[in-house]
Amino acid sequence: MEIYALYGTSGTGKSSSALELAHRMNIDAIIDDGILIYQGRKVAGTSAKYEKTKIQAVKRAIFHYPEHATDVRRAIDQFQPGRILVLGTSRRMIGRIVEALGLTTPVEYIPIESIKPPQEIEAARYVRETMGKHVIPIPRVEVEKDFLQRLVASAQQIFSPKKEVIGETTVVHPPFSGGRIVIHPQVLRKIVEATCRHFPEVSQILKTEYTFEDLPRLQVTLALAVPFGTEIPMLAQDIQQALYKETSYCLNIAPASIDIKIASLQFVTAAKPV
Repeated sequence: MEIYALYGTSGTGKSSSALELAHRMNIDAIIDDGILIYQGRKVAGTSAKYEKTKIQAVKRAIFHYPEHATDVRRAIDQFQPGRILVLGTSRRMIGRIVEALGLTTPVEYIPIESIKPPQEIEAARYVRETMGKHVIPIPRVEVEKDFLQRLVASAQQIFSPKKEVIGETTVVHPPFSGGRIVIHPQVLRKIVEATCRHFPEVSQILKTEYTFEDLPRLQVTLALAVPFGTEIPMLAQDIQQALYKETSYCLNIAPASIDIKIASLQFVTAAKPV
């Protein structure tokens, strides 16, 4: 039996990446948040996502309860998977899980950063922190067998690079995830206005457009009044960088993109030094 471990901090998209990684590496079993998944089906354990508090969830995820660990160990002995992928927030957590389940084989560690681009990790964090969404790498019907249906948000098919369906993940809102953070579009507009006031060349903010589907994305249309000879691309880049810095600071998350459009351009006479 070969043991692989995918690790990364909470909300970085480990569960959503597990199916594709398992498919690519011919891994037939996954241990994630207290459950054993074999060939795409939950066969043992209880998900930490079902717990009411974060402390209880952590205990469930590391198989703190003896009867829980015994249940999963028996299933491993029964199904005899050739390769197991263990998911955890750190190498230390992986070690606790491996020890609790009596998996003595050396572990090959895989950091989430090695298989997932930084922007996708940032998007996963954003979804977790603002919407409270957690992913379980099994089909929705499997989750609904023992999870309250009102907490199940949606399901999504996972495809391989060759566009073949390799499994399904289910999105849930666990009780311990708390409320959701809502970023109102007016907040971003105020940030844009405050930032652009630092640039005397900006005569008017004509339009602001936003999207929050994965990461905040911002498009700003401006009217400029500049002295003849001003390097417009350089000015637009300075405004873009200022907006990036300010939105990252205020929202505690970096925007995926900030696009600056110049819809109106007026040349003015530069003031002569006295």
